[in-house]
Amino acid sequence: MALYDAIAHIYDPWSRSVTEDIDFYVAEGLRSGGPVVELAVGTGRIAVPLAAAGVQVIGVDQSAEMLSVARDFAEREGVADRVDLRVGDLREPPVAERVPLVICPFRSLLHMRSETDKLAALRAARSLLVPEGRLVFDVFAPSREDIQETHGRWLEREPGIFERADWDEGARTMTLSVRSDEVEASFTLHWLSPPEWRRLIDDAGFEVEALYGWFDRRPHVGEEDTIWICRARS
Repeated sequence: MALYDAIAHIYDPWSRSVTEDIDFYVAEGLRSGGPVVELAVGTGRIAVPLAAAGVQVIGVDQSAEMLSVARDFAEREGVADRVDLRVGDLREPPVAERVPLVICPFRSLLHMRSETDKLAALRAARSLLVPEGRLVFDVFAPSREDIQETHGRWLEREPGIFERADWDEGARTMTLSVRSDEVEASFTLHWLSPPEWRRLIDDAGFEVEALYGWFDRRPHVGEEDTIWICRARS
């Protein structure tokens, strides 16, 4: 069973409030002209709005259950012909096409356990791009305040859906548990500092075109979130 299979059918209710990144990624997709590859496409939270804006999307995810939800979403929105969903790993995406833009939203690269895995995913994204194509992704490194406010506490994120964050600052991991009356699952995110991400991005064959601190494109000045715009080196 893939990591998100167990919570595929509560994922959208659980993440209902996460909308701040949608317009940002849609704008990047329109800027590229498409098609766009979305790694860790999940339930289509970004892919379907992209398709609704007229952009062809190839979405890759390990979870067949999440892709099933995404497929239903695309059909409901009338854009199934512009959303091509494929089961696969971020480090070896089943994509032969070459595209001007690869995206990996919602901190999904933090599922890669080691720097080696993260670098493999970045290099895989690089291999999907046309010359001077771009990779856009977002990740986080938590503040001390965020850790103190959430560590070890069950919080009701949405009605009937609870989440708990267990932080390990030494290992730089956050184990997130999600539960409802019907299902429960846990997964671990592995964060890095911005300088470490910059090194991996360089090793993967990219130049950093922009680094933002939020999806309104404000400059990054030490916030928890980092949004990276990376251009493939020639």
